[in-house]
Amino acid sequence: RKIEKNTNRTKGVIMANIKLNEPYVNFLLPSTEGNDISLDMADLGEYKLVIFSCNHCPYAQAWEDRIINIQKKYKSNGLSTIMISSNDAEEYPEDNFQKMKERHSEKKFNFPYLFDETQEVAKMYGAERTPEVFLFNELGLLKYHGTIDDNYEDESNVNKKYLEDAIESLIEGKDPDTSSTDPVGCTIKWKINLIDL
Repeated sequence: RKIEKNTNRTKGVIMANIKLNEPYVNFLLPSTEGNDISLDMADLGEYKLVIFSCNHCPYAQAWEDRIINIQKKYKSNGLSTIMISSNDAEEYPEDNFQKMKERHSEKKFNFPYLFDETQEVAKMYGAERTPEVFLFNELGLLKYHGTIDDNYEDESNVNKKYLEDAIESLIEGKDPDTSSTDPVGCTIKWKINLIDL
């Protein structure tokens, strides 16, 4: 897939959006646990959940425990969650790789936490927010994109569990009733490209 396909611009950054029913873009990124992770790894589950997130964003922090619980709840059904931080770690040192390792350990993430230092993966996916989720079915096709649920501030007042509903639909062999929502969160912190100035 070329990055130029289906492009739009966010602050001068060329983005290539993966559209619904299109296949995932593979990557190989370092994880906070010391290994490199690829979506084509044989031990990953049937359903792949890619979440762009980071350490410092309050929206990302608010949803972390829910992401942990979702992976725990659906692991036996074949869900593999992968979280990626693509923020500019020089301008936002709270999001550097060492701090990511500390966050992984502190929160006891039950999924890989990867560093997209070049920001190329976020650009290929067309991610713009933290958190922003991409859920792929057993064929590797995008079936849900957007936010996790409808209330980041208070889990007890969530009315729509968009991501969980989408996962359950895939497990039942159906496409989700809601396949897209607007991601809610901080913007990804892009590196300044002198070409764009």
